[in-house]
Amino acid sequence: MSPLPPSRPTALIAEDEPLLAAHLRHELASAWPELEVLAVCGNGPLALERALALRPQVCFLDIRMPGMTGLEVAEALAEDWPQEHGFPALVFVTAYDQYAVQAFDRQAVDYLLKPVDATRLRRCVQRLQQGQPPTASTSALNALHEAAAAASPPADPNLTRAMEQLQALARQLAPPAAGAALARLEVVQAQIGQTVHLVPVDEVIYFEAADKYLRVVTADKEHLIRLSLRELLPQLDAQRFWQIHRGTVVQVREVTSAQRDEAGRLHLHLRRRPETLGVSRLYAHLFRGM
Repeated sequence: MSPLPPSRPTALIAEDEPLLAAHLRHELASAWPELEVLAVCGNGPLALERALALRPQVCFLDIRMPGMTGLEVAEALAEDWPQEHGFPALVFVTAYDQYAVQAFDRQAVDYLLKPVDATRLRRCVQRLQQGQPPTASTSALNALHEAAAAASPPADPNLTRAMEQLQALARQLAPPAAGAALARLEVVQAQIGQTVHLVPVDEVIYFEAADKYLRVVTADKEHLIRLSLRELLPQLDAQRFWQIHRGTVVQVREVTSAQRDEAGRLHLHLRRRPETLGVSRLYAHLFRGM
């Protein structure tokens, strides 16, 4: 976490409960009088839009919000943040129980429990001002540093930390599946009019989110299904299907090469499709050996 400059630091608050948002803003005014809150957003998509437009130095992100979770907003920021501007420090605001909060401790991401405690907030502010991450185990930090070095991420230390931590947090905070594990999906049922097409998963080259639908792309056809990527992922074989973007999952055997453009972004060339697929910075490390 980089220390914030002494002159007029800026922040964005993303919290869908107005009373809690007002409480956090009030406590911040006391703990950090110099801080300018640029926007208070009540849902995830708005928080993402305003953060990209206003480029605050700190984002206080509620974990559970309508539209997008705080983790999803942070992931989207890591993908879309302009490289010429310093990535914001991320502070998650959560109502999770202590067990889940331990995941934040292990990954050295700062967090605040609801309702925000004034003393805890002051410690958070001090860390932000001094550029000090919360205490974490040496092994956890070493793992993050090694992963960051292997992935060759951007030099911005906040973005480097965010990319690695978000992957770990997403895994640790994902709710366990109810009952038995979901069976592997073998066939996708895509309905067009009165006809249901049965598409073997082996034939799918990639899945791509499209509004409320999911594109199912094979070598010579495309189908739309009413299923979110979040619902689909647990049903896919993770060794065969790799998520490469928050809205894209590709069958890895269909990838022939990964090429980096002038801006440093990776693009995948496919065996049986002419288009290329963009890889977000969060998943670039998957292709470091290609």
